[in-house]
Amino acid sequence: MLVTPPSAVASPATQAVAPGPGPHWLRQWHGWLLVGLWVLVQLSLLWQHHGPRYVNDSGRYLAYGTRIAQEWHFEHDHNLRYVGYPLFISFWLKVGAGWWGIALGQIAIAGVAARAFYSTLRRLTPARLDWRPAALATAALIGWRDAQQFNVYILTESLFASLTILSFWALCRARQTGARGWLLFGLLALVTGIVRPNGFVVAAAGVVAALVGLRMQPGQGTYRRAWLGLLLLTPIFWVILNKLLLTFTLVETYLRGEIIYGYTSWVVEPTEPLLLPPPGLAPVLRLGYFICCNPVYFTKLALLKGGLFLSHVKSYYSWSHIVLIVLFIYPCYWLAWQGARATWAWLPVRTFLVAVVLIQGAVVMMTVEDWDVRFLLPVLPCVFALVGLRLVTLLPRPQQA
Repeated sequence: MLVTPPSAVASPATQAVAPGPGPHWLRQWHGWLLVGLWVLVQLSLLWQHHGPRYVNDSGRYLAYGTRIAQEWHFEHDHNLRYVGYPLFISFWLKVGAGWWGIALGQIAIAGVAARAFYSTLRRLTPARLDWRPAALATAALIGWRDAQQFNVYILTESLFASLTILSFWALCRARQTGARGWLLFGLLALVTGIVRPNGFVVAAAGVVAALVGLRMQPGQGTYRRAWLGLLLLTPIFWVILNKLLLTFTLVETYLRGEIIYGYTSWVVEPTEPLLLPPPGLAPVLRLGYFICCNPVYFTKLALLKGGLFLSHVKSYYSWSHIVLIVLFIYPCYWLAWQGARATWAWLPVRTFLVAVVLIQGAVVMMTVEDWDVRFLLPVLPCVFALVGLRLVTLLPRPQQA
């Protein structure tokens, strides 16, 4: 178990007069260096993709956004689960900014999220003058191109990742602001939930964090009432989950043995006949029936998808990309694991970060991995935030005056 660093218990007066660690010029200018790095990364992405990037799913988002902008028409089929993103698109189409407005809007929100990420880690660092953990974690978030590349894509992923970061920021503030902070967090979690179907990951992680926070309080009455409230809301959750799964053909995906969606070079072949659910079952029951009746086959699929998801590596990546992942992301995983045990950081915040990683991983294991890094994207900021917490004790301690 990691222990509280000595800098965390230094008196406020001592911390107020002690100079921050590191070279004076870097203490003074590191914020502007991060801004410069962020601008360079965004410009390089726009240059690489020759402006906003259109891919397969972009067409339906643009078509839906156009219908909202022109007719205020909302669909009731599969696209309803992504309604937040077409609403975002419709604004830029309505004001005549087109694709460039969409991409630049995503870039702007990503910039706000990066600033919130830095300020939140500064808030979580025990020695308030120690800027290094926040700066290094933010540099990782900005400099790792896989965490930024979807800012120029007409896809939901950029907003999803940015809103996850902003939810992390709001949750950290809730410790000081109380009900107002939790209300802001709830609003951001709701917006995240309508951007894409697995946006519920943020709300679910927030519920887990809130329960942990209530469990820490002296009296257990509120904690028990929270559990009772969740129990009473179970029928609503059941309806929502069935609605979310209604248009997803998960069982059919299992039958194809797909690990990566649409990638037939990696598939799992069943070693025995599979038992299929009877017609007429609700989507959740249909899924549960298949899992319970084919446990070995499902477990094999789930473990392969989960392992591939966290590995971040695909066989069609360049060797340089794979080497960078192994040398950078894998050590970050190890540091994040240690950062999750950083006792000086508020437990609900650490719980939220870990829960986002675990729940998103579970979603991928239950569904399918994607061709690129899209599904890992909202997880990376959480990993880098936990790395920042670990760096508090890993870096040389600032000298006290």
